[in-house]
Amino acid sequence: MNLLPFGKLLPAKPRSFVPSGIDLGDWPQIAPLFDQLAARMAQSRSMADLEKWLLDWSELSAALDEEASRRNIAMTCHTDNTEAEKAYLYFVEHVEPQLKPRQFTLEQLYVAHPQRKNLPKPRYEVFDRDVANHVQLFRPENVALETEEAKLGQQYQKLIGAQTVNFRGEEKTLVQMGRFLEEPDRALRQEAWELVATRRLQDVEKCEEIMEELIKLRHQIARNAGFDNYLEFIFRQKGRFDYTPDDCVKFHAAIESEIMPAVCEIQNDRRRQLKLEKLRPWDLAVDPQNRASLKPFADVGEMVSRTQKIFNHLDAGLAANFQELQDKQLLDLDNRKGKAPGGYQSTLSEARVPFIFMNAVGVQRDVETILHEAGHAFHAQATRGEDLYPYRSAPIEFCEVASMAMELLGNEFIEEFYAPVEAARARKTHLEGIIGFFPWMAVVDGFQHWIYTHPGHTRAERKAAYLKLMERFGGDVDFSGFEEVRAHSWHRQLHIFLYPFYYVEYGIAQLGALQVWANSKANQAKALGDYKKSLTLGGSRPLPDLFAAAGCQLDFSAATIKPLIQLAGTELKKL
Repeated sequence: MNLLPFGKLLPAKPRSFVPSGIDLGDWPQIAPLFDQLAARMAQSRSMADLEKWLLDWSELSAALDEEASRRNIAMTCHTDNTEAEKAYLYFVEHVEPQLKPRQFTLEQLYVAHPQRKNLPKPRYEVFDRDVANHVQLFRPENVALETEEAKLGQQYQKLIGAQTVNFRGEEKTLVQMGRFLEEPDRALRQEAWELVATRRLQDVEKCEEIMEELIKLRHQIARNAGFDNYLEFIFRQKGRFDYTPDDCVKFHAAIESEIMPAVCEIQNDRRRQLKLEKLRPWDLAVDPQNRASLKPFADVGEMVSRTQKIFNHLDAGLAANFQELQDKQLLDLDNRKGKAPGGYQSTLSEARVPFIFMNAVGVQRDVETILHEAGHAFHAQATRGEDLYPYRSAPIEFCEVASMAMELLGNEFIEEFYAPVEAARARKTHLEGIIGFFPWMAVVDGFQHWIYTHPGHTRAERKAAYLKLMERFGGDVDFSGFEEVRAHSWHRQLHIFLYPFYYVEYGIAQLGALQVWANSKANQAKALGDYKKSLTLGGSRPLPDLFAAAGCQLDFSAATIKPLIQLAGTELKKL
């Protein structure tokens, strides 16, 4: 039974080291390849031998990465399929724990190689830095803990993926319920919001239990690696060489001073237009003029064809890239029961092609999501010619520039989905969403800063810390009668559970994307050219260099934020 949307994919380049018939889910077949690499390294002395060894190691790593991706894709597309779940968990429990120490052994051998320091720079500069950092952090005793962490993450995905409600006689996923929050009928919006909120509260205890187990595991992982807390550990593990936790705290403060006034202005305009005394949580997605919700497409096929037309306008090369995704069936875009929440782009690293997963239900947010994930896909396609496996991906802070900038650049041709008046509404919704994102990012990031620097905290203390952040960044929305819903609203943010501290990157990247967009207002051709050139670099250069190649600065101070928010405000006034 094939649970993947796509069929057989051939490696981008014929294998020269990994046997063609190998079962990459069977450790006894994989282990001899690591043995061979280790034995060769012990005998290698020349630069040519070292560089060939790196390419063979890359080939093996890419093949294994694709195997993991295939199993994850099958599981997230079919969370209710026992075969997919079993295959995913088998790899997590029986292959990945074996891989990590063997990969670490190869990293140690690389770091100790006599020719390592003679590798040409800047070609190997970033690779060398990252491997040395990982060698310093690796602890064998953390492998089992990371396996438990992955299993808890799968429990969370299964729990959230199973959440449905019965709304007016029909079973609907919580994602599908989102469209009702855009309806002009306020009573209907409230009914839909309360139904979803009540359903989420049913899983509060389980979410809290999963989180507490994750906190314990992550704290132990950090202590095993010699760190006082998980915050310090994760910054090193993520290779954040160009900014610090303190920089992030200053970023939160800059958002409070520079962006919260714009957020409050948008909220006040909304409240006045809706003729309300107070904004309630079910009033935040509806059109403030009470027009019917935007309906950009009727089905996923139409969404794909209209998106293709946007890329046809934007750039011939990007248009061809998006067409490839369709031709190779590298898309699973519709929402359905049993499908994991959210959206992502996953690279099949040996075939060197991207796969896009999302949950489209026919709302404006779906248009933003497909443009966003397409940006990630274009990034993967731009690095296809890179043979050093680690360089085919960039730091997350820049990966998200690729995706978020594509939302803004693609939005210039949003008329492919809408008539002119509706296109203006869509652009306004998008820009307001960008401005409104920053405070939520600050909440998610600030919350995790607090959680992992207070590892012995109680559940009540965690709740209080979250509510304090919501007071700073929640704006003027009345949650009276739904205090518990507000206090546990972080449960819906899968990054907190699955990808700790992977959220501030979105804020940093959004500033980069806004800079690309600002550049495009001055010179669209140059801005797009710089954007595409920067994607080809993958992860081969340090983060500031990647930003510079895209025509941006890696800076998230108030001085950078202020003019970008002013530009967004100016554009909003035009709409």
